[in-house]
Formats: sequence, structure tokens, C-alpha cells
Amino acid sequence: MSDTPSLAPPPTHLDLVNAPERVGGDDAMRQMLPMLMEMLERDGPAIEAALAQGDTQMVGKLLHSLKGCMPIFCHEPLCDAVTALELSSKTAPVDVVRSSYAALAPQLRQLQVEINRYMGA
Repeated sequence: MSDTPSLAPPPTHLDLVNAPERVGGDDAMRQMLPMLMEMLERDGPAIEAALAQGDTQMVGKLLHSLKGCMPIFCHEPLCDAVTALELSSKTAPVDVVRSSYAALAPQLRQLQVEINRYMGA
């Protein structure tokens, strides 16, 4: 076992191979990604506010909207995580939903970083 830290890149959430094909090419993707970015910037804080109020129904509504865009642009594991949390928000106690979102939020922030990188390229 090596003591050298891994130089592997962090997992990516933005699907740069299949997403452009799904939307009609790179130009179309560059036109559509700002919509996803706007949702992430708006809905992340709204989800956190809803969780602070214990409103899992609102969390589910916000995640449902986000879930609709994710399969177009993102790799399956992130899509699955958003879907799972949206479903659990319907029945799980608020503490469980809060904990699950705490695990998901860094991935959504990483997606934002990846979108910014792509749009800046």
C-alpha cells in the first residue's frame, strides 16, 4: 500500500459525453446549462430553508423539479441520489431527509463547479 495520496480526479457529475448528444450538440448544451445552474442556485438555499422549517413536502417539490433536469445533463449516480431523496421526502422523518440532503448537497455544489468550468471553457 502506498502512502502517496491519490491523484485521481474527483468524481464528475456532468456527463460531457452523452449530454451534448441528448440536447443536440455542444452549442445547445451551452444554451441549456444556465437553466440547470439557475435551478441549483435557487433551489439549494430553498431546500435548506424548507428543511430548517421541517417542510419535507416543499423539499420534495423542489427536488422533483431538479430531478427532471438531471438525467439530461448528469451521470446516473447523481440522478439516482436526487430521485431517492425526493422519494424519501414524502415519507421519511425530517431528520432523515435533512441528513440525506447534507450528503447530497456537496455533490450538487460540485455539479455547479463542473458547469462553471464547462461554460468557461
